[in-house]
Amino acid sequence: MLRRSFAITALGAIAAFVQPASGIAQDVKLPAQMVWMGFDTGSASFNMAVAMGQAFKNAYGSDLRLIAGSNDIARLAPVRGGRAVLAQTGIGAYFAQEGIDEFGVKEWGPQKLRRVASAHPSVHVTIVAANDVGIKTLADLKGKRVSTGAPGSGVEVKGLRVMEAYGLTPKDLKSQERLSAAESAGALKDRKIDAFFWDGGLPTAAVLDLAATPGIKINMIPHGDAVAKMVAKYGPLYFVSNIPKGTYKGIDEDIPVAAATNLLIANEKLDENLAYQITKLFLEHTADLVAVHKAAVEITLKNAVVGSPIPFHPGALRYYKEKGVRLPTAAK
Repeated sequence: MLRRSFAITALGAIAAFVQPASGIAQDVKLPAQMVWMGFDTGSASFNMAVAMGQAFKNAYGSDLRLIAGSNDIARLAPVRGGRAVLAQTGIGAYFAQEGIDEFGVKEWGPQKLRRVASAHPSVHVTIVAANDVGIKTLADLKGKRVSTGAPGSGVEVKGLRVMEAYGLTPKDLKSQERLSAAESAGALKDRKIDAFFWDGGLPTAAVLDLAATPGIKINMIPHGDAVAKMVAKYGPLYFVSNIPKGTYKGIDEDIPVAAATNLLIANEKLDENLAYQITKLFLEHTADLVAVHKAAVEITLKNAVVGSPIPFHPGALRYYKEKGVRLPTAAK
């Protein structure tokens, strides 16, 4: 079994491209250093978090320490314990909020987590080396070497649920690896696996690099018809989204896939004014984030309030009300 480290502290060279934030109240007092739990390195969300860290320093002089957690529990635990201000997460926040033992954390119980914003949709993608392993459909994963995502990650949960919708389990695979996006791409390059599951913003750096690798031709497996079964069994966490043609080299048509929403999550006890300023900075300086990754074009006031039943933090709610954003009834 291939393994990865639990978390990594990152200093982002990407941040050098971010311009100083403007129009932010300079009298706001922030901690000297804040911890932000981010997605895996190599993902669009991680790169955008690096950009947000530089925007915070430019606006407030406050350092944001970015730590990449390999799964939702790794990212949510520091927020739950007050050791981190924010976490980027997916459906794991819903499980933690409801006390659902999806990730085997029985001692947690229901958590009082609060949503700051919904970011871009996290698109679930199946990647295969189609030129020599013969994978064209989900059914073709049977008997193949497949990475289903890092242990306890939202990637793994969604990947296994997609497989389930097609009547497959890990026992149907020749071997199951549990790797991050970067590790999976590397393993596929080295011919140690035949396919892997990943979800993230489009495009994902690790997948771009894989698609551009000489001798590797990737194929993405459509599975949008799995969504109805996933929603029927697990609730309204999923929707169908397309990976547009041309997103990656060799992808010549739109690929319908299952998708869920990425979230910025805080502890309910986070200072209201700090939550307000975080929301403001995140949504009023998206141009800085787009300069780092084009997936940030999906970060808008309209999109920020949809995609999750988790209640908003009062500070974030104050910002949305000031902007006259119409909120879903369940999110108020």
